[in-house]
Amino acid sequence: MHIVFAASEGLPYSKTGGLADVLGALPRALAAAGHQVSVYVPRYRQTKLNDPQTVVRSITVPFDDRYRFCSVVTDGTHAGVRFYFVEYPPYFDRDALYGTSAGDYPDNAERFALFSRAVLESSKVLGVPHVFHCHDWQSALIPVLLRTQYAEDPAFRDVANVFTIHNIGYQGLFAPDTLPLLTLPWDLFTIAKMEFFGQVNFLKGAIVYSDFVTTVSRKYSQEIQTTEFGFGLEGVLRDRSSTVSGILNGVDYEEWSPEADKLIAAHYSAEDLTGKSKCKQDLLTAFGIADADPRLPVIGIVSRFAAQKGFDLIAQVMDRLAREDMIVVALGSGDRRYEEMFLRLNKQFPHKIAVKIAYDNALAHKIEAGSDMFMMPSRYEPCGLNQIYSLKYGTVPIVRATGGLDDTIEPWDARTGKGTGFKFTEYSGESLLLTIKEALRAFRDQSSWQLLMRNGMSKNFSWTNSAKEYIRVYERARQSRAGSAS
Repeated sequence: MHIVFAASEGLPYSKTGGLADVLGALPRALAAAGHQVSVYVPRYRQTKLNDPQTVVRSITVPFDDRYRFCSVVTDGTHAGVRFYFVEYPPYFDRDALYGTSAGDYPDNAERFALFSRAVLESSKVLGVPHVFHCHDWQSALIPVLLRTQYAEDPAFRDVANVFTIHNIGYQGLFAPDTLPLLTLPWDLFTIAKMEFFGQVNFLKGAIVYSDFVTTVSRKYSQEIQTTEFGFGLEGVLRDRSSTVSGILNGVDYEEWSPEADKLIAAHYSAEDLTGKSKCKQDLLTAFGIADADPRLPVIGIVSRFAAQKGFDLIAQVMDRLAREDMIVVALGSGDRRYEEMFLRLNKQFPHKIAVKIAYDNALAHKIEAGSDMFMMPSRYEPCGLNQIYSLKYGTVPIVRATGGLDDTIEPWDARTGKGTGFKFTEYSGESLLLTIKEALRAFRDQSSWQLLMRNGMSKNFSWTNSAKEYIRVYERARQSRAGSAS
């Protein structure tokens, strides 16, 4: 099967979040399973190519004001995956991918409309796939275009489309006059298609027009069909419920494993945990608290600082948590109010919480390896990767039972010796504090705790398993498309 991925970012070329990790790993897993895989992403200023070769010299993209002309380059094939880059410097040669601290780029609709049309047009030259697999609102116009303006194009008659929602909180909302600007017909601006409370909603268009819709965990696929988590699109998703499914993201154990991690102080494994204490001391040193008692449990946080992540709960209970025998180390950046919150807590409780406001991949690895526990009290979490990394590092997760966090963490039961972490359900500071205290009590029994660590370390969330599920979805989408085309 030939699968074409289209997304706004992908490792190792561009990244702002977990989407890039998926685009870096899932195509490789599919290629390893014997499929032909191509990936299209924009060529940003941060995109570093070793030997770029132009493969499509000129693609004409119509806009209401004038035509724009982009090209496509490749950097060759890596691990069986062919990467293509849509090149249009006026749109993509910028400091950031989506916007600045002042907000999103005002021309994001035009930027990613050009990208979407370029993917379709260049695929006619470079190879029409059996399935387009599109991701998030930035590539959401591809399924819309396939079933509207390209509906009569014989090149795409039998092509299926699968669309993955990584975070439904980001939908691509634009003013109504965006449609004529992008030369899209006004009949898309209806409640049954792309209209959303007076705006054009790119993500809604993809949900309506894709053959199958996936999300990044089973629980999240159910949650987004509810009022609490659907961000206004729950009704659209319920209408498509028979074609909506959740497939848990995998992780790359070549990068995230304490047995081979090049960024940590010592290697260790489930069979030999002795290296973890060295990693803990190295972590405390990195945060400037090397004089702390190494017997104190360390709770790690690595996150984008945003309302979604539940940090308001930490603020509610930090004064009481500070009375416990433990240390919190937090790494992240994002919303200014949460950055200021963590810095304020650090100033208030300097011996209990250490903070670094940054994106630092090496330090993220040190936190995973050196912490005893890892905290993710998210309001909602489509999948989450850090709790899965934590399991492999024997760093016990403390999570709220939502989305992928609920799917991946099993509650610890000391009586049976089963489970991998600690979970709470109610979104409240009290529930978080009670769960942290439960984990701290369990930590005092180190023989039992090491069993808990090893339970998590034995789990396998590799991309191989997830890739098999995606292949089944692709096959169903192709069957659905064949039935509708006949």
